[in-house]
Amino acid sequence: MPETSTAGMGGVDTHAHVMRRGLALSAERHSEPARDVEPEEFIAILDAHGLGYGVLTAPSFYGFDNSVLLEALAKFPTRLRGTANVAPGATVGELAALKAQGIAGIRLNWTKKAARPDAGSPEYRALFAAAREAGLHLEIFLEGPLLPTLLPHALDSGVDIVLDHFAAPDPALGVNCPGFRAVLAALETGRCWVKLSAPYRLGGQDPAVLAQAMLAAGGAGHLLWASDWPWISHEEGRSYAGCLADLAEWVPDPAQRRTILVDTPKALFGFR
Repeated sequence: MPETSTAGMGGVDTHAHVMRRGLALSAERHSEPARDVEPEEFIAILDAHGLGYGVLTAPSFYGFDNSVLLEALAKFPTRLRGTANVAPGATVGELAALKAQGIAGIRLNWTKKAARPDAGSPEYRALFAAAREAGLHLEIFLEGPLLPTLLPHALDSGVDIVLDHFAAPDPALGVNCPGFRAVLAALETGRCWVKLSAPYRLGGQDPAVLAQAMLAAGGAGHLLWASDWPWISHEEGRSYAGCLADLAEWVPDPAQRRTILVDTPKALFGFR
């Protein structure tokens, strides 16, 4: 499918995945590809719902192999950006080379791990600094109660931070989760953004309550919307239209929704 014009289309889906079966998978994976998902399918979905752009997030099951992601970005360079999984030790030059291929951030997918790296170690402090120097943000997917062990190190490095899936607060505590309180404080710094996405990963919490708390702390300019398509391990009963409708429930104000869906992500991810 050739790249098509996006005239009149501005919205951005900031978290989706492409994948291909038959590739080597990480031993630590907590999911795996159920089918092949090519970028042409995602572009068709964006077109069908009047959206102009998408951000492809590297799934954890490929480890540090970003080849499927980079291939997709090369096919649709004006409509797609990506976040890549990179190993500690990546240099500023290596990260800048990824940025030149459409990568906007590096991802730490540390959820559901038996053991996690030390974010304050010299190798991770160096990685965060290299990302900052290369003009990339740090995308974090981690259980909310554990964010206070990571956020201070990321903030101290000066790198911009994007948190996945409502920042995943403890379902039993919701807005009172200490990790979520740390996220609200991070939003107030102006260097942190949170994706309103994947409400089915919240353990029954009311996503509208979380969204309104974050709007109060950081404003619409620090929130993003995402579909989490194709809903890995949560495919049953999902629809893309339903994901878009969710945003209207969480954020009733149309001006705020436009900021979240269009203005903020276009600037953050470098879409023109």
